[in-house]
This record gives sequence, structure tokens and C-alpha cells, in this order.
Amino acid sequence: MTSVKGGQVVNSEPNILPSPRHNRKISPGPPGGSDPSATKPNPALQPGEPALSEWRELGLELPDIDTVRRYRLERIRAQLSQRDLAGIVVADPINIRYATDCTNMQVWCTHNAVRYAFVATEGPVVLFDFHGCAHLSHSIDTIDETRPAKAWFYFGVGDRVEGQAGKWAHEIADLVTVYGGGNRRIAIDRCNPEGLHALNGLGIELFNGEEVMELARVIKSNEEIKAMRCALATCEKAMAIMQDHLVPGVTEQRLWSYLHAENIARGGEWIETRLLASGPRTNPWFAECSARVVAEGDLLAFDTDLIGPYGMCADISRTWLCGGGRPSNEQRDLFARAREQIAYNTELLKPGAGFRELTEKAFRLPDAFAANRYSVVFHGVGLCDEYPAIYYPEDWEAAGYDGELEENMVLCVESYVGREGGEEGVKLEEQVLITADGPVTLSTYPFDSRLSG
Repeated sequence: MTSVKGGQVVNSEPNILPSPRHNRKISPGPPGGSDPSATKPNPALQPGEPALSEWRELGLELPDIDTVRRYRLERIRAQLSQRDLAGIVVADPINIRYATDCTNMQVWCTHNAVRYAFVATEGPVVLFDFHGCAHLSHSIDTIDETRPAKAWFYFGVGDRVEGQAGKWAHEIADLVTVYGGGNRRIAIDRCNPEGLHALNGLGIELFNGEEVMELARVIKSNEEIKAMRCALATCEKAMAIMQDHLVPGVTEQRLWSYLHAENIARGGEWIETRLLASGPRTNPWFAECSARVVAEGDLLAFDTDLIGPYGMCADISRTWLCGGGRPSNEQRDLFARAREQIAYNTELLKPGAGFRELTEKAFRLPDAFAANRYSVVFHGVGLCDEYPAIYYPEDWEAAGYDGELEENMVLCVESYVGREGGEEGVKLEEQVLITADGPVTLSTYPFDSRLSG
């Protein structure tokens, strides 16, 4: 078997594991350990220009990526220790990114299970990557070993799924044997039944890895907040360019393309949705962008759902008026209600506030707008939309759960205001950091002054 250890390609026989006396590279020493070049990011993968100049003009600090990587592993291992687990297998690309900071065909891998990682509670981080991709993790010192993945999804192996899943499970079980200290309890975040059955057959006891990873990701480090501010700045620059092109006669799809293009040009990664609509397509919400031509006087509403530089999510919503005219009274009324809801709910965000408490205290939409309410009042955000989801009172019994806000959580404050059966609607959203002194809104893009007036 060919593998990579400490950035060097080595050959080893199948099923022969590294010595249990593993030398961890995430010591509490200075960033980069004894060899700073080992974790120096690949310049080709950095945001580059024009992002760096734009961030400099805004006075933004760049994140220390080595510190981010060590912090994230500490968060994962703390969750594993609390549950007496020997480790976790992550297959969700977002969780692989959080655990390893190594990206590879992120969107494609959401529906092709070709890579995964094992994080030992006391032991190494082993990345299993796609064919021919070992070089992608050479510069990441917190990855102790890279091996070829044993993929067993149907597209890749057809009717050999069961046998290939067995080989995959044996390699995971061997790691648990070597590094678990007799503990055969692990978490796993995503796995088809054949893999679960194979692990169970090898005496591995399985637990919910989604819970481990969501709770690890929920508290952001100061360096992660720096990265998020950079991603938001890129998103807002792209929004400004999109707004410059909002003129009567442009299509929704053409407008949406500017957000994508400017994000990619600044080292961003992808956009999760196509939520942009104009005129009558803004009510109800969740229409995806189309070939519709935007007309003079239309409302144009969108939700960025943008994965920007450093893989951080910038999740902002705005509603603009197309053309040079004045908004109607109805358009101003919808906008005023949405802004009031955002402002009111933002002030509720303080450490110690309970999720159910937030549901009960949140801004109440009048009956005329309740049927078209958004799916949540608040939701967490980091590498993507994440825990927690905090619901409207009407939805609490069906989906609500309790918890408590903590310092350095980041939440998105949501509003959609559109009358049931109405002609248009307004979508707004802000990204907010929870601090000891209260909420700090990280998103800064101005609201449309004509609608505000």
C-alpha cells in the first residue's frame, strides 16, 4: 500500500499499521511545529488578489491557518473524550474539511463517497483520499498519514459493495485496535448500511458522528472569526458588483452569475443554493433563479449561501429595488417589517439565552404573513449552515429542541415577509457573532436606501 506520512510518500504492506507509539505533530509548540515550512499553505491555494488588497483596505486581519487547524482538532477530540469514544470517521466533506483542512472536489464528493478521515481521540489523523491525490495533503502538518481511500459506493464498485465495504471496515477496525487502547466505541457521521454492518461485525460500537461534529464546530475561535470576516468581505464585494448590474432587462440567472464569478475570483469555493428571485417570484420564498427578465420597479431578493475563502460561509440576504423609480407603499411596508424583525431578534442574542426562550421571545409576524414565514428564526453558521436551528413558535412542537447560546457562536438572523397570496416578498438576513457584551453583526452590506425610506 502506498501512503504518505509526514508529507513523505512511503510504501507499506497491506494491514500493517504505524507503531502504536505515534509521534503526534500537534504539539502545543509554535504554529508549524519544528518545521514551519511543513504547514506553510500552498500559495496556489490562497485567496490571492484582488482579495488580499481588498481585505487590507478594510483593515481585516488574515487568519493563522495553523492555529485554526489545531483548534479544530482540539474541539473534535474534546467531544470524543466527553463521550468516551476512541475516535471518529468523517465522510461528510464539510466535516473532512473541519478535521483536516484538506479539500478535494468538495461538491462532487457530496454525492460520491471517495474520501474520508479517521481522527483518533489519542492518536493520529489519517486521511483516506481519492486515487492519485496524496499530494494534496503534503503541506498540512496536522494530517499524520494519508492513505488511498477504499471507496465502496455503488457507482464505483457496482455489485461488489458488500465485499468492498468489508475491506474498508477492516482498515478502520485496525486503526481502532491500535489507537483505541481497548476502547472499540467510535463515532461516524455518514455511512451506508453495508459499512455499518461490517463495522458492527468486527466488534465496533457506533455512535452519531453528526452530533460530535456539529457540537465541535459550534464555537468559533478568534482565528476562525478572522477567516469569516474575510469571507464576508468577499461576499459583499461580489454583491456590490451584482447590484451594479441590476438594471431593467437583466435576467435573474445573469445577476446570480456575478456572485459566483466574483467569489471564485477571490479564492471562494462554491454557492450552496440558487435562491434569487424577482417580482412575483419573490412570493412565496424559495424560488430558484430563472431566465425571468427583471423589470423596472420589481423587487429583487436573494440569499447568498456562499462558501467563500478559507471555506467559510457568508450567508446574507438582501432585497433591492430594480430601476430608478420609487418603491410602492406595499414594497416599503414589507421592507420595514423585515428590518424590524431582524433588528428585534438580533438584540435577543446573548450568551446564556436558551433556544426555546429565543423561540418564545422572537418577533411575532402578523397573521397575514405567518403562513409564508421562513423555516427558522435563527440558525448557526460556520463552514456552512449548521447547528443550532431555532424555530418559530408554530414549529416548535414539530421540530424544536433546546440548548443555550455561548460566546463565539455565530448565528444568522432570518426574515422573510410576504403576505399569503401577496404579489411580492422581502428576504433579509444578517450574520451575527455572540460576544460577552452582546451581539455583533458581522455582515455590513447596506440596505437599499430607497426601500428603507
